[in-house]
Amino acid sequence: MPTNALGQPVGDPLPGWVPPPPPGPVVLTGRTCRLEPLDEQHVEALHQALDIDSDESVWSYYPTGPHDLAGLTAFTDGLRADPTGLPFVVLVDDRPVGTASYLRIAPADGSIEVGNIVLGTALQRTTAATEAMYLLARHALDDLGYRRYEWKCDALNAPSVAAAQRLGFTAEGVHRQARVYRGRNRDTAWFSILDREWPDIRSELERWLAPDNHDDKGRQRTPLRMPGR
Repeated sequence: MPTNALGQPVGDPLPGWVPPPPPGPVVLTGRTCRLEPLDEQHVEALHQALDIDSDESVWSYYPTGPHDLAGLTAFTDGLRADPTGLPFVVLVDDRPVGTASYLRIAPADGSIEVGNIVLGTALQRTTAATEAMYLLARHALDDLGYRRYEWKCDALNAPSVAAAQRLGFTAEGVHRQARVYRGRNRDTAWFSILDREWPDIRSELERWLAPDNHDDKGRQRTPLRMPGR
C-alpha cells in the first residue's frame, strides 16, 4: 500500500464526492434537552445559569468570564457574529442552561467542529449534557453528511479531554503553543470522529441514552462503553 511522507497509508479516492451543505438554523430535540439557535432572548436566562448559579470554573478555559449581563451579552453577540460558526443554546425544561456551537465549518472538506461548549454547573455530568452532544453529532454526521467531526480543547482541561474520550472521539495530538489567553500559553488537544466510525459510536450513545438505562432518579445503570476502548 502506498504511504505518505509520514509513513501513513495514502488517503482513499473519493469518486463522486459531494460536499454537504453548511448547517443552518435548526431545532434539535431529544428526550431530556433541546437545542435551538442562540438568540438575544436567551441571554438573561443564560447569565443566571452560567454566571450566577454556576461555579466560576465553567469559564476557566475561556478568555473571559464569569460575566455580568453586559459581558455575557458581548460574549454571545460574538458567537452569533462569527461567520464560521453556528451557536446553539441548550435548554432543559425550556430553561437555557448552556451553549455549544458548530465551528470551522468546511463543507468542501466535509469537516465541522463542535466547540464553545459552556455548560452550567447544574447541567454538567447529566444525561441532558450527553444527549446535547449526541444531538449535535447526529445532525452533522447523519442529517447533513459531514465526514469529519472535530473537538478541540485546552490540553490542561482534563474534564473536556475526558468528555471527548467518553463520547467516542479519537485523540489526534496536541498543537503546542497554539494560543495565548489569560496571560498563559495554551496547548490545544485535537480529537475527531470520522463518518465510518460514527455508526458504532451512535449505537452506543443511543443505548446509553435509552430510558431503560436510567433509574427513576436519572442515574445510569451501565456506563458508556465505546467501541475499542
